[in-house]
Amino acid sequence: MPGTRDGAAPSFAPRETAYIGAMDFDPLISGVSEVIRAIPRSGLLMATVAAMVIGWIGSALVSRKVAGGRLIRAIGTIALGAILVTLVLQLSRFDPRLEVAVPQLGLPEQRVEGGETVIPLAADGHYWLEAKINGVPARFLVDTGATLTAVSAETAQRAGLTARPGGVPVMISTANGTVTADLTTFDTLAFGNIEASGLDAVIAPNLGRTNVIGMNFLSRLEGWRVERGNMILVPGPQTGAAGES
Repeated sequence: MPGTRDGAAPSFAPRETAYIGAMDFDPLISGVSEVIRAIPRSGLLMATVAAMVIGWIGSALVSRKVAGGRLIRAIGTIALGAILVTLVLQLSRFDPRLEVAVPQLGLPEQRVEGGETVIPLAADGHYWLEAKINGVPARFLVDTGATLTAVSAETAQRAGLTARPGGVPVMISTANGTVTADLTTFDTLAFGNIEASGLDAVIAPNLGRTNVIGMNFLSRLEGWRVERGNMILVPGPQTGAAGES
């Protein structure tokens, strides 16, 4: 083995190889694509784009010292601020803790009333119930992990549900990826001894024939619990005897 000039054995340092992790941009691209596709369906999103364009035009005129540029820019800024407030107020309806502090925007009050209702555990390990939306029968999965109550496009059509005018589409994750869902409102949702009115929900594509009761409904109850495998929903104030859905 050859030596170095001072007689010591040469040292061999391991070569370091830099690895750059591959970034998966598919979810981001999918999300952006869904937002772009949703713009023509939402008056609020179209107004947002218009306000941004007005603001850009105003800024360009101000930079060129054109008369009226500041006014145009201010109009765009005020419009964006109003759109932001409208968006916050709409989304706050999904959380009763926030809804207390904001006006109803002309939408119906969301109420959940009735008596204690028992939902038995199904053979598949889930809680299913037979309900009526606006008087139309529909089967729902009770999902405590779902933020929003959602109905399939088929159920929405049968129940006469339509997308809320001026509502902003909501991004939701499904087994088939991220999709946009339109806001809607149930006139009535009834099952067991419980009836809800004015409840907000989303019309979700790619749900197949599944409908989901989410936390925006469950959080309006006085409480819910699981006993001996049964889920018990308790509106407040309680009226009537316990029923089974």
